[in-house]
Amino acid sequence: MSADMDNVDTSTPTGPPIVRRVDRSERLTAIDAVRGLAVFGMIAVHSLPAYDETTGEPTWTYSLAAGRASAVFAVLAGVGIAFLSRRRRQTRGVEARSIAWALAARAVTIAAIGLALGFTDSTYGVVILVAYGAMFFLAIPLIYLSTRVLAVVTVVLTVGTPLLSQVLRPALPQRFDAQLSFGLLWDDPARFLSDVMFTGEFPALVWTSYVCLGLLVGRLSLTSLRTAVTLAAAGLSMMVSAMLASKAILGPVGGRTRLEWVMAPDPNRTVDEFLTFGADGTVPTNSWWWLGLSAPHTGTPLDLLATMGSALLVLGGCLALTHVTRPFWSTVVRTILAPLAAVGSMSLTVYVGHILFVNSDFDHYGPTEGYVRQAVVIVLLALAWRATAGRGPLEGLVRAVTTRVRANVIARGHP
Repeated sequence: MSADMDNVDTSTPTGPPIVRRVDRSERLTAIDAVRGLAVFGMIAVHSLPAYDETTGEPTWTYSLAAGRASAVFAVLAGVGIAFLSRRRRQTRGVEARSIAWALAARAVTIAAIGLALGFTDSTYGVVILVAYGAMFFLAIPLIYLSTRVLAVVTVVLTVGTPLLSQVLRPALPQRFDAQLSFGLLWDDPARFLSDVMFTGEFPALVWTSYVCLGLLVGRLSLTSLRTAVTLAAAGLSMMVSAMLASKAILGPVGGRTRLEWVMAPDPNRTVDEFLTFGADGTVPTNSWWWLGLSAPHTGTPLDLLATMGSALLVLGGCLALTHVTRPFWSTVVRTILAPLAAVGSMSLTVYVGHILFVNSDFDHYGPTEGYVRQAVVIVLLALAWRATAGRGPLEGLVRAVTTRVRANVIARGHP
């Protein structure tokens, strides 16, 4: 994780450099800031209206954040796994085993926190943490792959897991209508596993594509301006490619016509609704043409491509901002990133707090007022907590568990 990377230096004899080398702490600040943006995006999806009551069109906040905020969390989970695994391929040995067990411990802890929120109402926001924990489990084999193989696996998962889901889901039980909980796990473990892996709002097997991409990104030189610009450019091209491919499939190729035909018997849902507002994690299995959608939470290859692209665009942009050195603009960047990074550094705590708030009697505000109040309180608490206590309380819990597990594995490996 050295800081002496191939950054661009545009210094001139007449003024200070515009960009410079950044160190590890600045890289982590940018990543935390991206995570903070995702937190506010997630809260916007849960708290603000999805559509305009007059026109019926999606609101700009929904269009901007739906599907993208949660994808950013998953991609950054992969980046975190890359940091945990020393940003390199792991081979057999005590260190690799300790990392694998640490990931397993993290998975169990995060999933347990998610299950503890099972009493909440899923209509206010489906809790992602159980699926998030499953993604950490599924990511364990990935740390043993070389970067080149990891790139191939990312492509295969992005294309292949939605296809596999489309084949398997007709034979799987229906998803639960309620929030995942310890009770549902105990009562029907098979259906619970099916929900987590395939049929839920965040199907873990499909979403492992995001984690795989994040692990790949985390092995790059993230202190390099060249890397930041490349990530942003690649992300933008992925988003545009997904949109154009979907338009072609649904338009000139004839996909929309076929989908309207298979949807005709259903009076409760139209193709337009899927195209505009997306789905709840999966698309119907009555036609392969559904895989031509790129709408949010549809879990199609094009949806994955588009949301992966948005995650890379935001991450690359924030990393690039840390290279600015002109005094005025550098101050502006630090002022903007500081509160976002504070929130991002305790995103798990903030997420759980948000879920509890929207399910409580305290949330009696209108959508906009409630969102603004949450944002202000979150920023102030995050800044104060980071300045005094450092890591968030739930982040500290997860770290304590994983550190203890890893230390025990290393101790057993070196008697």
